[in-house]
Amino acid sequence: MKMNPLGTTGMVVSELCLGTMTYGTQTPEQDAHTQIDTALAAGVNFIDTAEMYPVNPVRAETTGRSEEILGSWHKKTGRRGD
Repeated sequence: MKMNPLGTTGMVVSELCLGTMTYGTQTPEQDAHTQIDTALAAGVNFIDTAEMYPVNPVRAETTGRSEEILGSWHKKTGRRGD
């Protein structure tokens, strides 16, 4: 996986990103966990949970679900993705 420096932070991020915009609406939690594991195994360390482009219809009960699912993956695995 090609990695790129993140400005002057000393951190590097993968050139490819895992977008989570369908988590909680079209992607069930267990499938999302599998996607996270697969992305990390491939060297991806950049996960985008932005709500800037949510999958329609936008509903209050699914807003923030991508972050919750990422948090439940963290709790289950004890990993942070690094």
